[in-house]
Amino acid sequence: MTEQRKTPLYDLHVELGGKMVPFAGHAMPVQFPLGVKKEHEHTRQACGLFDVSHMGQVLLRGPEPARALETLVPADLIGLAEGMQRYGLFTSEEGGILDDLMIVNAGDHLYLVVNAACKEQDIAHLRRGLSDHEIEVLDRGLLALQGPKAAAVMQRLCPDACRMVFMQHGKFTIEGIEVWISRSGYTGEDGFEISVAAEHSEALARRLLAEDEVEPIGLGARDSLRLEAGLCLYGHDIDTSTTPVEGGLIWAIGKPRRRGGERPGGFPGADLILHQVAEKDHQRKRVGLLGEGRAPVREGTELFDADGNRIGAVTSGGFGPSVGKPVAMGYVTIDQAEVGSTVYAEVRGKRLPMTVSKMPFVPPGYYRG
Repeated sequence: MTEQRKTPLYDLHVELGGKMVPFAGHAMPVQFPLGVKKEHEHTRQACGLFDVSHMGQVLLRGPEPARALETLVPADLIGLAEGMQRYGLFTSEEGGILDDLMIVNAGDHLYLVVNAACKEQDIAHLRRGLSDHEIEVLDRGLLALQGPKAAAVMQRLCPDACRMVFMQHGKFTIEGIEVWISRSGYTGEDGFEISVAAEHSEALARRLLAEDEVEPIGLGARDSLRLEAGLCLYGHDIDTSTTPVEGGLIWAIGKPRRRGGERPGGFPGADLILHQVAEKDHQRKRVGLLGEGRAPVREGTELFDADGNRIGAVTSGGFGPSVGKPVAMGYVTIDQAEVGSTVYAEVRGKRLPMTVSKMPFVPPGYYRG
């Protein structure tokens, strides 16, 4: 069995009572003594600290890196202002999604954050597709400070970072430690993602945890928070079998990259994807689902229409602590995808009604200035 890699915060997680589990090749805390539900609620009400150091951090350097990366990603990167971050997708020649990632215009280079489970294949994909560019894989810690009180905490440690708005990125210093901070995260709340040298990661985490509002949060609550926020988990809600259009991610395809735009296509799978964008010619769609009662509807649960026809399946699901009822997302046929439609989830032999709902399930708390 392959040994699990450890993030720079592994020893701190153990010290804090984290329940460690294997995740994407790393030993990660699924929860702390507070418990998943209370960790979730604390993040929504105050501020949680997440270790996301297992993610891949990459620098892309070379001639016109934004233009080069547009050959692999359908986002508008040439139009991305310096110091700003954008969500992107690696697409396949068949129109599927190889991974989702964050892309920062860091001036003379791009800074990318990719998913832990796809890190090695993403780096190989970059090196194949951009062979005349330098791909530097970083060994750094990555912390996410998330919640409505995140800015109050950051104001004490790094007030300059609080001037940023959602999806802005910059380089700062916290008590002598150089950090790269973006005002973003994956919980639906205001917050900051902080990239820090591995050797300074534990000291920074301890400094943040010393603030009264901050509690350590594990993978369990991270999953329920992102689900309530309507955010995809790669390998579950999106994968190589789903196109960006089916996944409800048309907004990640920049307008200049679409038909009639300044730079249409030019990325893998463009013909199929741009056809689906323009013609709305796709057979299924990712939707939000709200259940009744308290029984959670888990990933893999099959979905049916009122006549008993199978129409799709749940890709992520659980009980939403902030919503107070079961929440899920999944794929259904286009004719069942209208908000307000009722579909039926088969749970232990019973067909439970669920309502197709808008996402996010909770109002977003992003700071836009």
